[in-house]
Amino acid sequence: MAIEIRPATLFEDVQTMVGPKRPDATVCWCLSYRIPSKQNVELRGPERGALVKQLLRQDPPPGVLAYDGGEVVGWAAVHPRADTSFARNRKIPHVDDLDVWSVWCLRVRPGSRGKGISHRLLQGAVEFARSYGAPAVEGYPVDNQGRKVDLTMAYVGTRSLFEQAGFTKAADTGSVINGFPRVLMRRELR
Repeated sequence: MAIEIRPATLFEDVQTMVGPKRPDATVCWCLSYRIPSKQNVELRGPERGALVKQLLRQDPPPGVLAYDGGEVVGWAAVHPRADTSFARNRKIPHVDDLDVWSVWCLRVRPGSRGKGISHRLLQGAVEFARSYGAPAVEGYPVDNQGRKVDLTMAYVGTRSLFEQAGFTKAADTGSVINGFPRVLMRRELR
């Protein structure tokens, strides 16, 4: 399987991965950590997709997509931490003053799971950040110690996934998802 990772610039493909089944539905669109909390709460229905269209036209775009033979099969949100709510999040600490990038969401389409795509996505997100000069990339996965994570909450990734991608634990956090503590994982790029 030749999985290709590309910058997320095609709205239809991002919509396939993180958009709603009904255009008027209010779903995350992977905006929860990307925009201020107040704006995230106020944006409803199609307004969320309209904002995603704007973000896709920015440089850098808000993430990367995985393709298998031309079909989109995965998404990873990755962006400078300073442009995310992690810049102000009291539960996710700052390790230092580096202008790090954050990876906060990994999604693989049903039917494509279990094929290593999340590993390729995470590596692609790291390479994308590197191409923009990021000194380091952080993620905030759950430390589930091998226990099953509910699929709706698995978007943050697991500590072992990040370790396999060359990340190391840099700090504990005050955040918990699905009953599991989240840890701050970091990979230095310089």
